[in-house]
Amino acid sequence: MIEVEVFGARLAPDAPSAVTVKELCALAAASAGVENGHLAIEYVDGERIAQLNADHRGKAGPTDVLSFPIDGGASQDGVPRELGDVVICPEQTIDLREAIVHGVLHLVGMDHETDNGEMLALQAELLKRPHPPGR
Repeated sequence: MIEVEVFGARLAPDAPSAVTVKELCALAAASAGVENGHLAIEYVDGERIAQLNADHRGKAGPTDVLSFPIDGGASQDGVPRELGDVVICPEQTIDLREAIVHGVLHLVGMDHETDNGEMLALQAELLKRPHPPGR
């Protein structure tokens, strides 16, 4: 089971429901064979994501989504993996569902900058799957 904590929801009034966020996270993680783990989704403002972008990527200005993987490996002794954090700036994001899936795919080890388009193709496929509105 994928456990998801959501922070800063007040900054994303149009965000998917907690149930939908969890479903999207579980779907993205499962696509990489990760069935158990914990992750956090945090919505932040433009100033905060710009600072994180500068500190961790050396890039100036805000971006839409950043991922911070933590354990990078399999769970041990039955303890769920600590997958990491996905930080999303709603004011920089066109589709919050896409940002969630994108961020989680990075947490489970995918990288669109080095994989010849595989991650983005998988992301597009996952987002085509039906998700009931308002759930």
